[in-house]
Amino acid sequence: MKKRYILPFLLLSLASCKEDFLNQLDPNKVAVENYFETENDVLLAVNGVYQALRSGNNIGEGSGLFSEERSDNTGRDDNQSNAGEPFQFNDFSILPSNSYLKSHWANMFDGISRCNTLLSRIDQVSFTDEALKKRYIAETKFVRGLLYFHMVRKFGDLPLAIVEVTSKEQANELAFRQPEAVIYQQIVADLTDALDSNLPNTQLEYAVGRTSKAAINAILGQVYLTMGSTVAEGSTENFQRAEQHLSAAYGMRTFGKLNEIPYEQVFDVDRKMDCKELIFQVQYLQGDQNYSSSIARNNQARGETVNSQYPSTGIGGNVTPDLVKDYEQGDGRKDFSIKFAANSQVNDYFITKFRDNSDAAGTAGWGGNDWILIRYADVMLLLAEAKMNLGKDAEAIVLLNEVRERAGLPNYATSRNNTSYNTKYPTLKDAILHERRVELAFENHRWFDLIRNYNAAELVAYFKAKSQADYGNAQLSNINTKDRYYPIPFDEYQLDPTRMYQNAGY
Repeated sequence: MKKRYILPFLLLSLASCKEDFLNQLDPNKVAVENYFETENDVLLAVNGVYQALRSGNNIGEGSGLFSEERSDNTGRDDNQSNAGEPFQFNDFSILPSNSYLKSHWANMFDGISRCNTLLSRIDQVSFTDEALKKRYIAETKFVRGLLYFHMVRKFGDLPLAIVEVTSKEQANELAFRQPEAVIYQQIVADLTDALDSNLPNTQLEYAVGRTSKAAINAILGQVYLTMGSTVAEGSTENFQRAEQHLSAAYGMRTFGKLNEIPYEQVFDVDRKMDCKELIFQVQYLQGDQNYSSSIARNNQARGETVNSQYPSTGIGGNVTPDLVKDYEQGDGRKDFSIKFAANSQVNDYFITKFRDNSDAAGTAGWGGNDWILIRYADVMLLLAEAKMNLGKDAEAIVLLNEVRERAGLPNYATSRNNTSYNTKYPTLKDAILHERRVELAFENHRWFDLIRNYNAAELVAYFKAKSQADYGNAQLSNINTKDRYYPIPFDEYQLDPTRMYQNAGY
């Protein structure tokens, strides 16, 4: 772990150097000990906490390698590029030495380190408004809880640090894996503390790209839902708490029925600042070489123009035939989300869900897409899952039907009379999982949905029941129970093989 916990604020928002050159060791940098002096310094540090999320090695756009490509939605057929390391994720052949995995681990802990430094030093600053200070603390604890939630689901037991680390000795003391239950306890504590603030209910009441009580309730509800599904003890209580917080998030919406918001509007770059379905998103700047989004350009296939003006020479964002076949006839989300590229060098489906072919993005493809982390259809289907686990099937079906209605599909009761639907989704659990898959495809939820609803043995059985022809070049036969978790990066394990023990099977 070592310096991973000690990483300083390497962010643009802290680049506004102080003028006290006499006391600086380096006039081009600001030592963290000298940084926190004013309320504005804290604001810039909070901005830096959010900025950490933007990276593809974190949970921003481009992070699908660590989630979506692990699932049955996407992958990659190229098993040679970059020494074949990206291919390992979808192929269930990932090695502890995988450099992409190492970068993901380090980047996530860097984000956590930023949070810890801010929280450890905010008391150095005198605030004229204590409520503002409390809000900044709430935002920072939300991000820390969010990052740990992503990490614990991928790696299991983790090192836990909630204070700024200022020495090698302190880092070594903290560099040991603590049980998942301890990590979840800290996540719940952070998110619960974040709710105890004067944050507004929605980002539209505060600032787009910053958290809100709706976002905190949504993540806290998902945390409890995950705990209820994966921890035997207290599952009913966890499902009840999941229902409570997801209901709270749902109750904070500023619209009536979901079909008031067209599906296409959710991903419209011209509506990202006012779309009422969006709860929390990572922002990107259209037309800017450094801070723009490249998701539209990168997903576009050769010969196509639906995503971007950028002239693609590749095959675009990969879509498994397994997902293509999971869309029901008449589902309007299919034609918006994927398209078949007839170019002879592609001849396959590619992702079209994220688009910006505007002149502002230009032929360089410097798009304005924000990366959506939480939206209301997601919350509604999570709430349906929580209610189902509490035996409230009728209430769950109401929420499921509302999502299906917007997609132009029959309600659940009618669909159950369809032999094909009933065979493929024989239970309400199957139906909700299916709906989440096609509603939220390519938004990095699928892998988490699978590991929440299937234990390790069930996950293996689920994948091995699929047709290899519908999955791509990655081999379904490779999966076994170890693949429920990622390995701990080898460099981290090697620091202390006893306290940083490796996950089973690696």
